[in-house]
Amino acid sequence: MLTTGAAVTNVTALAQVDREKIYQWINELSSPETRENALLELSKKRESVPDLAPMLWHSFGTIAALLQEIVNIYPSINPPTLTAHQSNRVCNALALLQCVASHPETRSAFLAAHIPLFLYPFLHTVSKTRPFEYLRLTSLGVIGALVKTDEQEVINFLLTTEIIPLCLRIMESGSELSKTVATFILQKILLDDTGLAYICQTYERFSHVAMILVGFSAGIWPGCSHRCSVPIMLSVSSGEDGAAALQGAVGPAAEARRPLLPAPLG
Repeated sequence: MLTTGAAVTNVTALAQVDREKIYQWINELSSPETRENALLELSKKRESVPDLAPMLWHSFGTIAALLQEIVNIYPSINPPTLTAHQSNRVCNALALLQCVASHPETRSAFLAAHIPLFLYPFLHTVSKTRPFEYLRLTSLGVIGALVKTDEQEVINFLLTTEIIPLCLRIMESGSELSKTVATFILQKILLDDTGLAYICQTYERFSHVAMILVGFSAGIWPGCSHRCSVPIMLSVSSGEDGAAALQGAVGPAAEARRPLLPAPLG
């Protein structure tokens, strides 16, 4: 039987071996010949290595390699020829980017580099095949990891992009899991004062969001189970707050929009 000291020594040695493997896999990301296996192994370890995100961000050429994996898939999304193997590989790269997006030490730099924009072409896809559904869901997961932090910096960044119409489209026609994540992202934007003000700024924005949410709450859009109904109802509640704010607004622009508010939220 091992003594306590010997057991601690063995655990420390094992941890050191695992860490050496992490370093090796990160280095292997720089080589196209070894990248695929490194992506797979690192994606498996992303939740068990707390400082993996800073290691990925600060290691030479790693983020460029991950972005290369993403860009390499673009020709396969239009026309839609993405295979399961291609989808799995790029989703492993996206999983590592989600790790970077989630970490407080790398999140700001991740946004400053506008890396989420590289994912938007995947959110534009409409193919119902499993490789595309997996690709959209994993891409949404990266955005979801950002909004989960409830940081103003994240909301401010997303409002400069097309994430709201993309989420609305996925809520209408995506798979159940994709609808759930897209609704979560929209909910986080609506629950933020800046996000809600942005959506209520014009009738076109507010109406688009309101009609989709009302359609879900009224059961117009099929395929929404209890899993996605909770965030949808929270989003509807936020939308109603926005409607109340808009109804109470003053000025020529508000007066012009008030008669046009959707009836269920007006």
